[in-house]
Amino acid sequence: MPANTGPPTPLLLVAATTLEAFVAVTFLARYVPDHGLLILFTTLLAVNVALLAVYNVFIYPFFVSPLRHLPTPKGALPVLGHGLTMFSRPAGKEFSRWMATIPNDGLIYFRGFFNTDRLLITDIKAIGEILVTKSYDFEKPPPIRNFLRRLLGDGLIIVEGDQHRFLRKTMLPSFGFRSVKDLYPIFWDKSVQFAQGVTQQIAENPEYTAEKTNAPTSVVEVNHWANQVTMDIIGMAAMGRDFNALKNGDDPLIQNYEELLEPILEKQIYFAANLLAPMSLIDRLPWKVVKTFQRITGQLNDICLQLVRDKKAELEKATDPEAHKDVLSHLIRTNSFTDKQMVDQMLTFLAAGHETTSSTLTWTAYLLAKHPNVQTALREEVRTALPFGTQPFNKLPSDIDLGAILESLPLLNGVCNEVSRLYPTVPNTVRTALQERTLLGQVVPKGTEIILSPAAINVAPSLWGDNAADFVPERWIDTDEKGVQKPNNNGGAPSNYAILTFLHGPRSCIGQGFAKAELRALVTVLCGAFELEIARPDEEVIPHGVVTTKPKHGMNLRMKRLAGWE
Repeated sequence: MPANTGPPTPLLLVAATTLEAFVAVTFLARYVPDHGLLILFTTLLAVNVALLAVYNVFIYPFFVSPLRHLPTPKGALPVLGHGLTMFSRPAGKEFSRWMATIPNDGLIYFRGFFNTDRLLITDIKAIGEILVTKSYDFEKPPPIRNFLRRLLGDGLIIVEGDQHRFLRKTMLPSFGFRSVKDLYPIFWDKSVQFAQGVTQQIAENPEYTAEKTNAPTSVVEVNHWANQVTMDIIGMAAMGRDFNALKNGDDPLIQNYEELLEPILEKQIYFAANLLAPMSLIDRLPWKVVKTFQRITGQLNDICLQLVRDKKAELEKATDPEAHKDVLSHLIRTNSFTDKQMVDQMLTFLAAGHETTSSTLTWTAYLLAKHPNVQTALREEVRTALPFGTQPFNKLPSDIDLGAILESLPLLNGVCNEVSRLYPTVPNTVRTALQERTLLGQVVPKGTEIILSPAAINVAPSLWGDNAADFVPERWIDTDEKGVQKPNNNGGAPSNYAILTFLHGPRSCIGQGFAKAELRALVTVLCGAFELEIARPDEEVIPHGVVTTKPKHGMNLRMKRLAGWE
């Protein structure tokens, strides 16, 4: 077998068995019992499967694979290899340990389930090759794409090749610099409604501490509120529709997504099962989570289809259809998509558009509660920068350039960037080599799985220094010779590839500018309007989740509404 090919595939195994049976029947007919062809084939197939198993487990990884000379972690299990590492929690922690303890030149070789070749990428040059210069040579593995397709449809995150190029080019105008600038009023209005909703909850469930008898507080589950406000925002931006989730927490859309993305062990096992076995088989199992998943995804498809039909009817009646700036209106005006295709895009934007910022806002609230000195400084910064001395914060002057102000605040941007670095919404992502390729000069066989771990790269000491795992918003702030502070975009790291939260290149998150602007507005109001404390200091907050990262048991913070931003 050539050194640059992977282990034999099941299809090749069956073909070889068929050929062997044909040869035996043709040339060794006297030794084949009458009507024994099926028995012969079955016997040969069993022998070949056994030989293939021996080859895969004991021969190929150690004597044939062109990756065998690369550094590799210890402790691989027969057949399973290091496959369970992808499901270890917190996600990316084991990869971080490998990067720190295994000497390497950018590539660490390990074996996944059934001894699949895998490479963990640790070098920024290799990251650049995979995400930019060779981005379409490495695709998401089919099992992952097939599973995510049920959640996201054939949206921008799922499709590959020319289809992806077309979708990205078509949608890019909706996420450009000017489009995001125009959305700041929506971000702000919804942030204010978010603050009003939390304020009402505090008023309805007041608690008083001995030190602050006149200041009511309440324990608030922040992640639920974060889900509601980000769903409202993506509804307005993607569809021009206000779901009013902040005022109606029982909205079916919110309930479906919260149930779907609830970070419980059963859903994690279900996700793993879909990667290891045919989905058609998993769907037939008498398993409650299977029925739940099918019900939720079916309801989400129905909701999105109705949203598409409502928007088309609205545009037909509109006197000026061009005045509708939301993403769905733009897609409809191109006349390039069927209703089903637009449903796929809406599924993608609703899931990715609200879940990413929701998780990041939740982790921001947590880190601000853990670091009261940063919280106090941030509150002073935003209150000084915005004109709230003479008027309520929910009534901004009409001539204010909110985007320009928020984008210029050093600590605000430092906090947002640092949270995104420490808690990337998608901690690990996988690519598969479509054909034999090279990375850093190393031959990579077809079918090799490439692991990019934002959770590990984002906190690598080699890229971020000895305090890589610490919350240090100041790393995103530059100070000039006059002592003036300004936000920077690199956090002091040697390369943009040192942070992978939004990836890079053609497959980077198309909505990253949108998400960053949205987060700025939400964090400004959150910190400006409330004092945040850890509700139960002895409670362990565990990052968890099936696809994205969120607190395993929610985020319970003690919150107090502050005066001055009424």
